[in-house]
Amino acid sequence: MTELDVQTLQRRLAAFAAARDWEQYHTPKNLAAALSVEASELVEIFQWLTPEQSARVMERSETAHRVADEVADVLAYLLQFCEVLGIDALFALSEKIDRNESRFPVPEGQESTETGDRHSSE
Repeated sequence: MTELDVQTLQRRLAAFAAARDWEQYHTPKNLAAALSVEASELVEIFQWLTPEQSARVMERSETAHRVADEVADVLAYLLQFCEVLGIDALFALSEKIDRNESRFPVPEGQESTETGDRHSSE
């Protein structure tokens, strides 16, 4: 496959659903419910793990595969949801980050990172 982008993935998901005549079921309500179910399946993997165990979940091939599959399911339903409602997911996320930066300014005396991801080096 060539380089991945959101629009290409959305088109593939739409074609997959259309080929199976599933579009009739892809209402905002149904897609939101399916997204919630898939997110819950992701949570289930971590449910009884300690924080330390959860940080190492990708070290075991069995759990790494399950986590990646559930992440893919969550993303697939989120992209389909956005497609049905005409939401540009990346633009919506960028706008939300902008609002959060205004709502939650960095406290004085704390360094700010360029990316805003203060957990990436921890």
